[in-house]
This record gives sequence, structure tokens and C-alpha cells, in this order.
Amino acid sequence: MSKVFVLGGTGFLGYYTVKELLRRNYQVKTMALPPMPSKDLLPEEVECTLGNIFELSDEQIVDLLTDCDSLIYAAGADERTVPKKPAMKFFYEANVLPTQRLARLAKKAGVGHFVVFSSYFAEFAQRLPQYHLEEQAYPCMRLLQEQVAFAEGEGKMKVSSLRLPYIFGTMPGRMPLWTAFVDPARGQAVYPAPKGGTAAVTVEQVAEAAVGILEHGEHRQTYSICAKNLKFKEFYQLIIEALGQEDTTRIPISNYDELKPYFEKLDQDADQQGLEHGIHMAVSMKLQTEDLFLDPQDTMPVLGIKEHDVIASIRQTLKKCVAGK
Repeated sequence: MSKVFVLGGTGFLGYYTVKELLRRNYQVKTMALPPMPSKDLLPEEVECTLGNIFELSDEQIVDLLTDCDSLIYAAGADERTVPKKPAMKFFYEANVLPTQRLARLAKKAGVGHFVVFSSYFAEFAQRLPQYHLEEQAYPCMRLLQEQVAFAEGEGKMKVSSLRLPYIFGTMPGRMPLWTAFVDPARGQAVYPAPKGGTAAVTVEQVAEAAVGILEHGEHRQTYSICAKNLKFKEFYQLIIEALGQEDTTRIPISNYDELKPYFEKLDQDADQQGLEHGIHMAVSMKLQTEDLFLDPQDTMPVLGIKEHDVIASIRQTLKKCVAGK
């Protein structure tokens, strides 16, 4: 029976990946930062250690991974983090260096396949060159994270990247990140939406994709998954419905050109505070005027991703955000 090590197995994505691996009869070992978000979160058959793997020595990490055939890297910092400037240094140290070290040691331990969870901003850095996203700290370092992992695997270990869009779902002990969208809409008469849209998946589909890559993925390949494309206005409407504000809140399409000075000021304010967004707000909001859509058929058949009701998952997620527990 194949054993898979999941880094971050008690996090949102790692938790569902562990569940999917168990469903497919894999053995699972994981290490995640404490505390455990919920009592009895993982079944007893999962070898779970709480701690920071990067505080271990190289020899300890190799020993930890020696009995594992594959590794899924479901950890790291995302674009919501607003670090001290320069953001490029922060995301390099948070995402690139740890991935490179773990990939190198995984190969030394005899791991055959390494999967890194990345972002669809890496995909659109390549698809939309006019935005120069490769000059923005977060997507730039996501691209570099992939490349160093690919390079570490050369000749001995297969390395693949899973590029993730908007993800919906809930889990015990953790609040969904989408409270950041719900809270600003509470009690508002107007809640403007960007004119673009986004690709979306359920968290179960992320887990299916991760295991699908282990079984069918190729070295140096990136897989940008999507199950449903939706306009931001449609998503915002679901937020308003969850809040019970359909009769009191309008959702006009925002005019980026009119709001651009405001977004530029947000970047200036961050700079004055010694901070820097991983994607500058003026760039991020301009990007949301685009349809950041992906073709589900590019990955769903290849990775064995099943059809799930994405809208139902969004509604369930927003319900938890509204309830606040």
C-alpha cells in the first residue's frame, strides 16, 4: 500500500486531501502546525505530528519521509498576507526556500512524486502578460516556487504543480476565509462588484485533483483546475442572499477607472506603514476586471475530478461565514 506524506494535513486543503487519500486506500502521514483545529479531526490511522517541519534537521526530515512514496505540499503563504516590505523577500522566504529544501530532502529520502499546491495567479501571470504579474511579489514567487521544485526533482523525482483558483467548502474548527468578503457587505445599501469573474472549485475537487496528480500527473507539469466559472457579480449576489439583504442591497458593477486613485492610495498607505501587498491593490483590482476563467475540461478528465455542485458549496461556505461559527 502506497504511503503519502501531506504537509499541512490539518489545514483546509490538507484535511480534505487526507480524507480523499484515505478514501482511496492510501496510507497517510502528516505534519502540521499546532494547535489541532478540532478534537479528533483526523482518524487514528493517520500518522499525525504537530510541529514545524522546517525546525527539524535535514537528517530528521529525511528519516520522517523515508517510508513515504509521495509528498503533497499543502502549506505556505497566500496573497492575503500583507507582509513587511519588500514583499518579494517575504514570499521568497515563505514559499520558495521551504519548498526547495523539502523537495531536495524528499528526493534524498526516496520520495517518487512531489506535488506542490500553487495559485492560479501563476497561470494568469503567463496568460495575461500585459499585467506584468511576474513583477508582483506573490505570483512571481509562486512561479519560482514551481521552478525550484521542478529542478530539485530532475532525474529522480517527479514534481507537479496544482494551480488553485477560488476554493469553497467548510471544515471543523476553522472559519472560511470568505468572511473577508461577507463582513464588508453586512448592512450595506450598495456593494459594488468588479466586472470580471473567476474560476472556482470545491475543496473536495482540490483533494480529488491532488490525488489525481499523484496517479496521473507528469513531471514539470502545471494543472490549473476549475469546475465552474462565475462572474464576480454572481458571487456577490450569493453573499447578499446569505446575509438576507436581497431587498436592501444593490450590486452595481464598479468602475475601475474611477476607483483607481483609491486603490493606488491603499498601496501608498501600505508603503508608508512599511508594508507591501503581494499583488499591489491597483493591479489586483484591475485584474478583477478580467474574466479569470479556465476550461474545466483541460483538467477534470485528466485528473479524475468529479462533478460537484459548486454553487451549493458556495452557499454552505457563506452560511458559515454569516453565522460566524
